[in-house]
This record gives sequence, structure tokens and C-alpha cells, in this order.
Amino acid sequence: MNPPSPTGALLRLAGPMYVAQLAMMANSVIDTAMAGRLSALDLAAVGVASTIQVTILMSLMGVLFALPPLVAHLHGAGRAEDIGRELHQSVWIAMALGLLASLLLLNPEPFLALSRLQPDVETKVRAYLTASVWGVPAALAFRLFMGLFTGLGHTRPIMVFNLAALTIKPPLNAVFMYGLLGAPALGGPGCAVASAIEYWLIALAAWAWCLGKAEFAAYRLGAPLARPHWPAIRDFLKLGVPIALTFIADVTAFTFMALFIARLGPLASAAHQIAANLSVFAFMLPLSLGNAAAVLAGRALGAGDLPLARQVCHRAMALGLAFAMPASLAFWLGATAIATAYTTDPQVRALAVPLIALVAIYHLADALQAVAVNALRGYKRTAVPMFIYTTCLWGLGLGGGVVLGITDWLGPARGAAGFWLAAIASLGMVAVLVVGYLEKVSRVSFGPRRG
Repeated sequence: MNPPSPTGALLRLAGPMYVAQLAMMANSVIDTAMAGRLSALDLAAVGVASTIQVTILMSLMGVLFALPPLVAHLHGAGRAEDIGRELHQSVWIAMALGLLASLLLLNPEPFLALSRLQPDVETKVRAYLTASVWGVPAALAFRLFMGLFTGLGHTRPIMVFNLAALTIKPPLNAVFMYGLLGAPALGGPGCAVASAIEYWLIALAAWAWCLGKAEFAAYRLGAPLARPHWPAIRDFLKLGVPIALTFIADVTAFTFMALFIARLGPLASAAHQIAANLSVFAFMLPLSLGNAAAVLAGRALGAGDLPLARQVCHRAMALGLAFAMPASLAFWLGATAIATAYTTDPQVRALAVPLIALVAIYHLADALQAVAVNALRGYKRTAVPMFIYTTCLWGLGLGGGVVLGITDWLGPARGAAGFWLAAIASLGMVAVLVVGYLEKVSRVSFGPRRG
């Protein structure tokens, strides 16, 4: 029997991951929609609190993104028991990350100082963040489940459990936001209570299912938790910390871009939110392809098949661009229709249309870099991409956006469009550098060095 083609293997892995990503995004959409039915106060509180929560959790969880490539390498090398040992060490790291996340959520003063919220909004934001602490251990436990099964190439269970989580979120929200079934009516903070319960239910169900499957017994996942092994933890952090810092650079550049655009007024901010929402939604597909490339490349490298690893990376980038081109064309040609679907305000629509056209260009670079940077994680190369991201996105992207958007140093200030033009330039530079680095790394023999 012929082995599966890289294209088929990539699509089989990426498809369920894409659905899982969309399901996770839908949770925030549900929270926003249900909070909006309560009051503008609850909607504002949920928006601010969820942004703070996601920034804290995802920045710290970025460290755990080292688990899939590590598992993929061990899986490719046939070292089943070592996968269980790697997971045990990641549990210790997750516990430390959970403690740090909880402290930040309980003490959000630096974030609140930037927001300058009204007292009644701040009260609800604090209540939301306090309630969300209860879900941190379960969220990290489920992230470990996702990391393990992504690395093993079993992405369908991840999709199933994320879809299951999506089905229980609306009723849980209703109970704690509106005070049904005798529960207190918590308003917007009820979203956090519902999410904490959702995390625990899904994490327990996922691990119970995993530990009950005989096919995973070889990994010795249910063995007593091993003691911390500092060399293994050090190696994990050498791979994971640059991933987290890369993620932080990406997120903060995008966040500060929104904050600067907010200075231009509510109309510009609303138009930017439409464009940003489109770009994030479109990003999920190349992100899924990149994750799949990391797993397949890591598995091939673990098995010593260097040509296959390189072929997987090339095929993944080609697929990323193949999917990105029609999406970009749709944004470019349908900018007016898309803006109309988002808003009935003619002023916001007029500002959003040119931004959506810019998103069409932005997405091409975004798709290419998303695949390439994730493929590099399959090679255990994360330090160089970290420097590329921080330099380009904070310097050329955010700095250039300030110059083009709100100053007259290079001609009249271009407003929100200036920020998007700088973002296109910076992300284009990221794509060129990251793809070039991937090409260099994939040409040489793989060794034990990480960086």
C-alpha cells in the first residue's frame, strides 16, 4: 500500500483542527451576544474582561504549544513511553503557569489602569476575572489534552470535544447570567462561571475518554505523576517560551493597533473591528494547516525522514496560499457587501470598505507566515521566529502604523488605513524572513540543537 500523500495527510489533520478553532471562537461570540441582550454595561464588561482573560491565558498557554512538536518527534521515533514522560513534565509546567495566571486574574490592576473604566463596569470586570480563576486548571488540562492529541495526529477527538463544549455553553450562560434554575443572576460575570464549569466538564470528559482507551496504554499516561525532571523541563521551556513570546508579540501588536485606532473616534474603531474580525476568522484555516505541518514534519524528523519533512512544509505553504487567494479575492471584490452585512451605519460602512480591501492583501502574508512559523516548530526552531516577530511587528508594524496613521511625518495622517498599511508591510516582512529561515533549516540535517 502506498503511503498517504502529504496533501491528504495535511488536510486530514487540519480539517478537524479548523472546526475546533471555529468552535472555540464561537464561544466568545455566544458570550458577546448573550451579554448584549442584558445591557450595554454587561456587554462592555464582558468585552473588556474577556480580552484581559484571553491575553493572560493564551500568552501563558503559549508555552504549552511546545508539547505537539515534542510528541510528534517521539511518535515518529517510536518512543511511546517517552511521550507519557514528556506529558508528565508538561503537567508541572502547566501547574506553574496556572498559578501565575490565577495571580494575574486576581490582580488585574495594570490592565484596568490602561482601560480607565467606569466604576460600575470595573466592578463587573473584576467579578468576571475572579470567577474565571476557577476554570484555569481545567483550561490548562484541556490544553494538554489538545497538545498531546495534536502531536499524535489524532485531531478528530479535539474537534468533537470542542463542539461538545460549544453545545453546553449557551444553557450554562443562561443559568448564571439570567438566574435560571434557582441560580443567582450574575449578569455578564455569569459568562465566566459558565466557562469555568464548561472547562471542567470537557477536561474531565476528555481525559476520562483518553485514559479509558486501550490504544493509548502504551504511552503510560495514567502512571503516577513523575517527579519534576529539570533537564526535560528546561528543554521544554527552551522550545515553549519563545513560542509564547512570539504569540505575545503578535497579540500585543494587534491589541495596541486597536487602542491607537480607538483614539481616532468610535467610527474608526468600529470600522477597524470589522476588518480585524475578518482577518482573525480567515487566519484560522492557515493556522490549522500550520499546526498540521508541524505535526507531520515533526513525525517525519523523528523517524529520520528529512526529505518528507521538507516536502510537508512546502506542500503546507502551497495549500495555505491556495486557500488564501480565493478568500482574499472575496474580501477585495465583496468589501462593500461584507461591510453592509456587519453594520447599517453608513459612516462606519464607508470607513470599513477600504479596510476590508486592505485585509485582502494582509491575509496573503498572514496565511504564508502562519504556515511557515508553525512548520518551524516541527523542526524545534522557535527562537529566531521570536526575534523576527518582535522586531517586525512592534517596530515596522506598530511603529509604522503610528507614523502613517496619526502623524503627518510622511504626508497627511491616513487614520486606520495607515495602521493596516504598516501591518501589511510588517507581516509581509515576517513572511519573507520566516519562509527564508524555514528553507534554510529544512535543507540541512536535523540535529539535537534547539533555537
